[in-house]
Amino acid sequence: MDNVTEKVQPLSMEVNLRNMVKALFENSHASSEKGMLRWNLHNKVQSHPSCTVALVRKLVKQLQKCIDKLQMCESHVHVIPILHTLYYVVLQSPVVIPVKLYQSMYGCLMRLLILPLPHSAVALSTVKSIRTELFTPGSLYHRRVIAEQSLKNDHVNLQERVFLLADPELFSDPLEATMRADLEVSSSLRDPLVLKRKVVLRLLQLGLGSFCHSPTIQQALESLGEQSLEAIFQETVLAVEQGVQKGPEGWRDYIDHLQMIYTQVLTSCDKAIGYENNTVYPITMPYPEINFILWNDEEDLWNALTTFTLRSSFDIDDKSQRASVQSKNLKELNKGPPQIPQRSMSNLSKRRNAFKDTKPGNQLSLMDEKMESSSTISSSSREQRSHTARIVVMGDDRILGKLASAYCSIREKESKHIRLTKKINLQFYYIPVTDVEASVPLQPNTTEQARLSIASFLGKVDSWYDVNINILQSAMPRTAGMNTNHNKPSEQNLFFLDTLNYYLRCGIQKVNLPLYKVMMTRSNEVSSVIEEVFVSSLEADVAEFKHLKDKSAKSYNRRKRSVEVFGGVMSVSYTQVFVSKREQLKGVCPMACSAVITSEPSVTHGEGYLGVRFNSVNLEENTKIFTKTISIKAMENRTLVVCLDKDFRRTYSNIQRIEVSPYVDPGCNIRTRFSMSITKDLPLSKYVDKILSLPINTFSGVTS
Repeated sequence: MDNVTEKVQPLSMEVNLRNMVKALFENSHASSEKGMLRWNLHNKVQSHPSCTVALVRKLVKQLQKCIDKLQMCESHVHVIPILHTLYYVVLQSPVVIPVKLYQSMYGCLMRLLILPLPHSAVALSTVKSIRTELFTPGSLYHRRVIAEQSLKNDHVNLQERVFLLADPELFSDPLEATMRADLEVSSSLRDPLVLKRKVVLRLLQLGLGSFCHSPTIQQALESLGEQSLEAIFQETVLAVEQGVQKGPEGWRDYIDHLQMIYTQVLTSCDKAIGYENNTVYPITMPYPEINFILWNDEEDLWNALTTFTLRSSFDIDDKSQRASVQSKNLKELNKGPPQIPQRSMSNLSKRRNAFKDTKPGNQLSLMDEKMESSSTISSSSREQRSHTARIVVMGDDRILGKLASAYCSIREKESKHIRLTKKINLQFYYIPVTDVEASVPLQPNTTEQARLSIASFLGKVDSWYDVNINILQSAMPRTAGMNTNHNKPSEQNLFFLDTLNYYLRCGIQKVNLPLYKVMMTRSNEVSSVIEEVFVSSLEADVAEFKHLKDKSAKSYNRRKRSVEVFGGVMSVSYTQVFVSKREQLKGVCPMACSAVITSEPSVTHGEGYLGVRFNSVNLEENTKIFTKTISIKAMENRTLVVCLDKDFRRTYSNIQRIEVSPYVDPGCNIRTRFSMSITKDLPLSKYVDKILSLPINTFSGVTS
């Protein structure tokens, strides 16, 4: 009877997995359900490790079906979702995946490399990961946890930090409290000693397979002292890094190295070990360190990044040396900025003052001098140090506008004095959030829907982003106050945290959102020019006609209104984009009461453009044009009210003229050695896109 039960359970598990995979990668299910299906599928690996190999086999078969459809010229829309799902299962897998199954995966992936972008790019990334895991089993998990948890070691300096920036306009006090509480609970599970035991145990389980007796090695690791555990951990890092560098040729040396570590753990244990049946311990991936910031001040991002850079640059294992270095640094900070020799002052005086005070952001100018004071870090290791800041913004178009402005500020500062981007790899992520609950569907042409224009665009470009990330936009308000147990997050919040981690680990393909600069000249103030940037939209209303436009919109469905306007209202100059000869066009819009300029990013690797709609007081006379640059001037002593990215906090009044053009990346210009005020194009600048874009990480990116 027991044998029959054992056969029925694996059979039911196989059927369950097949149904879940089929439901996830078929169009018959609604998009809102697939995000939850994906989450449940990955949870299967965590809760039932024994089903991992069967799940990988199902995913490979599904991938082979997609390849067969490609040969019949059918759609390959499910290729990228399957690749990400397959990679994440392999990353999570606590059990050994057979070599033959890896070879089947590898063969399928190689056949996908002939596809156009972005499919071939995602396939290539997956091929590299699968190849690494094949010849150095356990390395994907090992390196990912070390980077996310910033576990210090002597062999690889990978440090990552997640900054979660939320729009205070959309995060109520209960929602903020719930978010902070859940993140605090997840952070309490990141004890360094516990993490090191887990990564060592997991590496030995995957590397040695059945030759690793998991219960025995777990007991041995728990009995080790801190110094002995540290030595074992350092040895595993060395084994992984050497194995990854050598590749297939170093497979035997890698396994031998793990076997040596295994023996060393057992011999280092000074307690008697009880032997049990050999079972694989399901070791889940811990949550990365996440800093939650209610983003009020734009400089908060710059200060957080520079603080992360300074702290990570001075992580020294020896406490006495660290204390000595910190005391020296404090003395240097008390001295103020370093003295500049008089002979170079004439040239440097022409530079703009990028750093004036002693805030954390401005301390970067002292980084080189402070790093030289550390005798334990060589110059070569400093250059090889890799830090990644994963910046996740949560909100609507308004917070993306703030991120765009902050990003331009960072680029401007770095163009004058490069410090931050030399040490940090910046990765941007976007999770749309609205204050409308999921039970109330968003209606088209509403304010809430209009503020999610970029989320809608990303969902159209990347279907996997749409089903996994866009579904979070209205689910967040429901989590406020739901969790009464402060010892663990609620299931709804676990879904959010797990989805966030999935996005951070698999969202590697970028969608570049073009940025646009707007120069605003105030009325009767020639010298008062405001320079701003926007990423989604700009609205310019003629102040005296704003109430007429609102009335016209409300009454248009009841009866047509006719409003007389005397004199010209707007003077417009722009370059048309959809004509064979791009000529400069000028004109007057006598009946226009407002202009709405929206960014139209390209769904391919081509260039984007601007869509400009002129709203008339008589709605039937509305017009729309497409351009890349435009200048609008209010006539007859009228003024404009300008709002950027639908954010009332970025509204400017008493504007007479606006000029909109693509934002030129400050990094595309280089200042000469002898005159810091003169800029020159880089030698190969004509081959480089000079327009600055905001790179948002997605699962697929844009098509070729």
